[in-house]
Amino acid sequence: MLVDHINAGLCLPPGGHVDPDEHPADTARREAQEALGIMSLLTEGPTRPAFLTVTRTVGQDHGHLDVSLWFVFSGRRDMLLTPDPAEIRDVRWWSPADVLAEDPGRFDPHYGRFVMKTSR
Repeated sequence: MLVDHINAGLCLPPGGHVDPDEHPADTARREAQEALGIMSLLTEGPTRPAFLTVTRTVGQDHGHLDVSLWFVFSGRRDMLLTPDPAEIRDVRWWSPADVLAEDPGRFDPHYGRFVMKTSR
């Protein structure tokens, strides 16, 4: 599942910044709750990232480097989502084939590599 992120102008996994003294896995859960209203992730999910990237940002906050820890959570297409309209234009479930067939410029520049790594 990816969100059409208003600020970045890209389809991205939901995410955000780590608060002081917050474990990154807790950040991933909190951000999923804040951005999408997904409550079940607060007590479930991985404690270690599946992927790490360093990316120069684009969009309104362009020009700095983001270090991203990518956590993979399980979800269902029918789960209730309440996207934050201030951050998210749309939410879509993508298959690996959908992602690889799409213009790579619509995604985080590392997303194709992430899909290849995690869909094996």
